[in-house]
Amino acid sequence: MLNLERLRTLDALARHGSVSGAADGLHVTTSAVSQQMAKLEREVGQPLLARNGRGVRLTDAGRLLADHAARIISQVEQAQADVEAQRGCAVGELRIGAFPTAMRGLLPRALSALRTGHPDLRVRVREQEPEESMAAVVRADLDMALAIDWHNKRMPVPAELTRTHLLDDSVDIAVPAGHRLADRDTISLAEFGDDEWISWNEGQFCHEWLVFTLRGTGVEPRIAHIAEEHHTQLAFVEAGLGVCVAPKLGRGPVPPGVRLLPVCDAVRRHVYAVWRADADRRPSIRAAVDALRATAAELQHA
Repeated sequence: MLNLERLRTLDALARHGSVSGAADGLHVTTSAVSQQMAKLEREVGQPLLARNGRGVRLTDAGRLLADHAARIISQVEQAQADVEAQRGCAVGELRIGAFPTAMRGLLPRALSALRTGHPDLRVRVREQEPEESMAAVVRADLDMALAIDWHNKRMPVPAELTRTHLLDDSVDIAVPAGHRLADRDTISLAEFGDDEWISWNEGQFCHEWLVFTLRGTGVEPRIAHIAEEHHTQLAFVEAGLGVCVAPKLGRGPVPPGVRLLPVCDAVRRHVYAVWRADADRRPSIRAAVDALRATAAELQHA
């Protein structure tokens, strides 16, 4: 009899391509992955992994069994979803990935309501950029992700996922208090042709959006500094080192030396939740979506 947890380990190895990647995806140590694989090899009576430089690769038998493991795990997850749906109760564990401002501005209140309404549901949250968390949902490393796209640039959502809109997040431009535009009621992005920007990491969707949007106004972006957190970006703005985008969601206190300027052609982020389509019937998914929608509605009317 093949052990399901060991098949999950093999599936994670096949998806992540390394022992360390599988360990991260499963939230276990690399030694635990190695031990599970050694036991699985003894169960099937043949090698499933082979050395590949400093890493490992699946043998032919390993790839064959990994294909079966993926189908078995999918069937088990569908069975769990069906049983949970029949019970009609949000129970068990729900794993959510969310981008930083949603972690601060949306999830705490939603999860508090979820805990009150569904005390038998355990929620685990991981902070991740939307591209990473959606990929983790596809791989079944997460059950749900909070993601964003922009009014003028949409983020592709894999076909295996279902999405629901939660809220539209308005965005201002943060400038130093002594900036030439600081006293304006509204501004246009085209007016920032001479400014340096504090942005996110290259390759991230929000960085690509900023470059795409500025070029669309005829401004060639001058990215001077890279910072992940909005609070760090605002600290750089206060020091007079550039300007940055300042979303409302999860914004928190604004430093006294920073002015927030609304954009005359409103700039908005769309915030939404995604989950695997085959998990749509799970009461835990529905309960989380309801809590997120209720919290989002409160924020929109605040």
